[in-house]
Amino acid sequence: MTSTTTLFTPTAATPMSSHWRDFLALAKPGVVRLVVFTGLCGMLAAPGSINPVLGFAAILSIALAAGGAAAFNQWYEADLDSRMKRTARRPIPAGRVAPKDARDFAALLCGASVLVMGLAIGWLAASILVVSIFYYVVVYTMWLKPRTPQNIVIGGGAGAFPPLIGWVAVTGDITLTPILLFAIIFFWTPPHFWALAMFVKSDYAKAGIPMMPVVRGERATRWQILAYALFMVPLAAAPWYLGTAGIVYGVASLVLTGMFALLAVPVGLRTSGAQDTMKPEKRLFAYSIIYLFALFGVLVIDRVLQDAGVIG
Repeated sequence: MTSTTTLFTPTAATPMSSHWRDFLALAKPGVVRLVVFTGLCGMLAAPGSINPVLGFAAILSIALAAGGAAAFNQWYEADLDSRMKRTARRPIPAGRVAPKDARDFAALLCGASVLVMGLAIGWLAASILVVSIFYYVVVYTMWLKPRTPQNIVIGGGAGAFPPLIGWVAVTGDITLTPILLFAIIFFWTPPHFWALAMFVKSDYAKAGIPMMPVVRGERATRWQILAYALFMVPLAAAPWYLGTAGIVYGVASLVLTGMFALLAVPVGLRTSGAQDTMKPEKRLFAYSIIYLFALFGVLVIDRVLQDAGVIG
């Protein structure tokens, strides 16, 4: 199955009338906020310092790249979005933005992000940014998502690059800590996204997207959500016990990730007949977003306290 916008035509009931808010919606600002935050945390947690202007340029580049990749995703999947209740009112399927305009907007954002990062920060950070864009647009959106229920497992790497890029922007190299931060987001993504997929499963089935609950069933998905959440407990604490973060981060990571795992237990153990309002799945999904903000925020606090000599 392939997804393309070349055959997609906006409905006559929704005449084309692009507005700046529609282009902003293409960039998925809600998602970009989390991407920018983890990138900023990677930058602030890195040893050393960066000129504030250059730091702003790096964060701006990450935001532009994330927004551009999201716009490419909506351009490519416009036909699929039109079939799902959750996404049918997005700018392209609703007919408010022409597919060609969305594609050009996405290319402009992505091109500008790489150029600014390369000129302001360096071409190593810019190269990683290119890889992150390619990973999300080509590897995840065009290749994995329409073909395999493992799409979000492998595709999780797309959202894991920002803290790595932020770290490289400051230090100019890749060490153990940014790799661990990448891994945390990589393994956080499946339980986070599958929790959402559980209560919008019918949308994915209608659009023919092989998400895990649609292809492998709810039982298998629930067990995998629980398994990933449990694995997150030692993984999230790794920067602490491997000596790259302090005790404040260590304790907070165990508490935060322990709560993540506890919320995954009723999801994993729930029987197939107990569908009602999907409250455990919705709670886990909502907490998973708060969790990532909190975990990376504590990492920065830990670094500040270490630099101030408050903790060793």
